[in-house]
Amino acid sequence: MSGFRSLLNGGQRKLWHFHGGVHLPDEKTLSNGQPVAAAPRPRELVLPLQQHIGAPARCRVSVGDKVLKGQPIADPQGYISAPVHASSSGTVVAIESRPIPHPSGLSAPCVVIETDGEDHWAELPPPLAASAAEIGTCDPVEIRERIRASGIVGMGGASFPSTVKLNPGKDQPIHTVVINGAECEPYITCDDLLMRERAADILDGVRVMLHLVQAKQALIGIEDNKPEAAAAMRAAIATAVMGDRVEVVVIPTLYPSGGEKQLIRILTGKEVPSHGIPAQIGVVCQNVGTAAAIADAVFRGRPLIERLVTVTGRGVVEPRNYRVPIGTSAEALVAASGGYSGEIAKLVAGGPMMGFRLETDLVPITKATNCLLALTADESPDPGAPLPCIRCGRCAEVCPANLLPQQLYWHARAKELDKVQDYNLFDCIECGCCAHVCPSHIPLVQYYRFAKTESWAREQERRAADHARERHAAREARLERQERERKAKLRKKKEAVSAGGASPKSDKADKQAAIEAARRRAAEKKATVATTAATAKPVEQHATGQLEAIAAPVDQSDGTLLARPAQPREAVAADQE
Repeated sequence: MSGFRSLLNGGQRKLWHFHGGVHLPDEKTLSNGQPVAAAPRPRELVLPLQQHIGAPARCRVSVGDKVLKGQPIADPQGYISAPVHASSSGTVVAIESRPIPHPSGLSAPCVVIETDGEDHWAELPPPLAASAAEIGTCDPVEIRERIRASGIVGMGGASFPSTVKLNPGKDQPIHTVVINGAECEPYITCDDLLMRERAADILDGVRVMLHLVQAKQALIGIEDNKPEAAAAMRAAIATAVMGDRVEVVVIPTLYPSGGEKQLIRILTGKEVPSHGIPAQIGVVCQNVGTAAAIADAVFRGRPLIERLVTVTGRGVVEPRNYRVPIGTSAEALVAASGGYSGEIAKLVAGGPMMGFRLETDLVPITKATNCLLALTADESPDPGAPLPCIRCGRCAEVCPANLLPQQLYWHARAKELDKVQDYNLFDCIECGCCAHVCPSHIPLVQYYRFAKTESWAREQERRAADHARERHAAREARLERQERERKAKLRKKKEAVSAGGASPKSDKADKQAAIEAARRRAAEKKATVATTAATAKPVEQHATGQLEAIAAPVDQSDGTLLARPAQPREAVAADQE
């Protein structure tokens, strides 16, 4: 698709379109009119062991342990994993399953810390560089290890471990780092406020990423409804004297321009391959919040223990943005915003398009939580029961991934998982554009999520079956090999016997003779033992008689010794012997 010159960038850079997209009321003025506030220090922190894509972290503390702010409390398991740190000082009071913000509504293992109100820091690692200008002298391996140890993940919502994306490998050279500051979803303004207030820190994080992937340029994409953020980032670039390596690119407001593949398309004109990743086309994409967190880790030694969260919607009294310790409850944040303004239709974690409904506000803020949205009935009216699909085709017109949502819906509803994957189900980014324009109010995204979950489950079962089959085949091969080795050994033995001149018949006779000889020896030994036992009894009786005779008799009347009786000559001779 042809591109166009952005008037917002002075006609300097050519921008590109992606397929589809929708224009939505942004509702951002509800929360972006005030500076970021510090959330009240919570009395209790609930820290899930899995706040990222990949394997959950392994707990390293026990109930009763004292922990300090920034102290690791869970270690990563595997390459795609991330550690968890205490976001305040206190005592571990429980390690148990607690409700977490997740579309399933299920509970997950969490570390519960009762804070002491002191906020005492643990000893932090030293900075890797005195300033961002010196980052070029640092070892990339050491920087990646610092990012991993700090628990930094994607702050835009996907929560993919950042160190993995920043290590694309030598076979995938990177030429462009895309920094996502679009924040295209309605209501959410935490990235907007972060760029206004911490532009220099974001730029420091961008320097680190450029050094890690050895890219030539960084493009910071910001929608045109955030002029203050764009101005702040440009001022920071001018101050840092970054030259032409970093550029702020203002793009038209269109949902979902903040999607990774869509933003890359807008800024570079390149398409990420189906089932592929941006590194395959020489691009790495990170969120502005991730850039700021990387700067904190590299230049201050601070792990990821807090983030900005937007509390908004007309269901709360005072919408605004907060700097929130990870593990703070959603209930506490709503209370900090004055509480609920009345009866709400639903409470959403995330935005109105890609977020999910929370059944309770007694869930913790995690690294992936960027917004708490309290919607009233007027903001989120009940669409009613879904109606049959009328095949209008609007869903296909707005799909930013250029899929066929109607066919995906039919096959997902019929549980035809093979067919639904033929239509590139896993290229769906679950943006909700199709459901938003559907006149039949069909919850299309829910069907796609169901099909993905079932496909993953079936794939896991297939892999388990393949693994069991491979183990069985390996066992059968091992047994067959052992049998061959046994037969070969026996054959060699027979050949050795034949080479010595002995026939199998004579060999059998020799064995029989050896057995007969052994039997004779056993019989002789048995006879000897019997003879010895027979002679031992008379000798014992004779010895007893000698003892009786040797004992000197005593006259019981006066105690004088009596004469000993004479011993037989044979006995005397025996004694002498």
